[in-house]
Amino acid sequence: MNLIKRNGNLMPGLQSLFFDDIFGRDLFNWENNNFSKTSTTLPSVNIKETEENYEVEVAAPGLDKNDFKITLDGNLLIISSVKEHEQNTQEENFTRREFSYQSFQRSFELPKNVVDEENISARYQNGLLLLSIPKKEEAKQKPPKMIDIL
Repeated sequence: MNLIKRNGNLMPGLQSLFFDDIFGRDLFNWENNNFSKTSTTLPSVNIKETEENYEVEVAAPGLDKNDFKITLDGNLLIISSVKEHEQNTQEENFTRREFSYQSFQRSFELPKNVVDEENISARYQNGLLLLSIPKKEEAKQKPPKMIDIL
């Protein structure tokens, strides 16, 4: 006769599997979304290169143009934003204080000796931060030159 020890659980592996899967890891794969390692949201960015310039679009709805800071350090373009909001409600029997803090920073390395630093422009419109980064004249691609055969 064999004795089998029962712990009251009909499926002993299921309980540990469930808790290990649900509480031991993230429910969603945040790595594939716009989340930083600190779990703050990073705005989506589109970058397009044309013959004349680089165009950068940063999706950042709900911000104001004064919430952004854009710097160019050498060939490193840094776009950051900090927005704080605080709301106080005070009534006879209670005080309610709500606040939020939102920040992000994105950095992009631009090609060396290509950008016309003096003519970079930015504007914030309809939730999009739009940057136009012109290329230096010597960095612009020139059309092919036909060479006559003598």
